[in-house]
Amino acid sequence: MKLRLVENHELQDAMSIINGAKEDLKKQGINQWQEGYPDIECIQGDIQYGKGYFVVDEQNILGYLCIDYDGEPAYKHLNGQWHTDENYVVVHRMAFRESAKGKGISTIVFQLVEEMSKLRGVCAFRVDTDKDNLKMQHILTKNGFTYRGTIWFDYSEKIAFDKIIF
Repeated sequence: MKLRLVENHELQDAMSIINGAKEDLKKQGINQWQEGYPDIECIQGDIQYGKGYFVVDEQNILGYLCIDYDGEPAYKHLNGQWHTDENYVVVHRMAFRESAKGKGISTIVFQLVEEMSKLRGVCAFRVDTDKDNLKMQHILTKNGFTYRGTIWFDYSEKIAFDKIIF
C-alpha cells in the first residue's frame, strides 16, 4: 500500500470517495461534512497545490486524503494546548471507499504520513474531527494521538488531536 498524488484528471474519482464518505456519515447521524464541505473546489485546491493523495494498493484506489505541511489557520485558536509549537503535518478529508473500510487501512495511512513527515523533518502530526465521529476518535486514539482541545472549523466546533512522531 502507498500514497500517491492525485492527478488533475482524477478529480471525479476523488469526489466519488468524498461523496461516499458524506453519505456514510449521514447514515450514522453524524453532521460532519453535511453542509457542502468538502466540495469540488476544495478537492481541486488540494490537487492543484500538491496536497491531494490517493491511498492505493497494487491495482485499486482505496481512499483519499489531504496531507498539508503549510499549517491549518484554525489550529492557531485551539481551546487547549498542543504538545509542541514545532512544524506539523495535518491530515484533512481522509475518506475510504466502502470496500476498503474495516481493514485497518487508516492505521497504514497514518504510518505512511508519519514516514513522509520524518523525511521532511516534521515532528508533529495534527488532526481534527467532529465530536460525534466516534469511529475517527477511536482510530486516532488507537494510533497514538492525544486529545488536545477544541477548534472552530467548517462552522462548528471540532475536537483536535496531535501526536509527536519523533
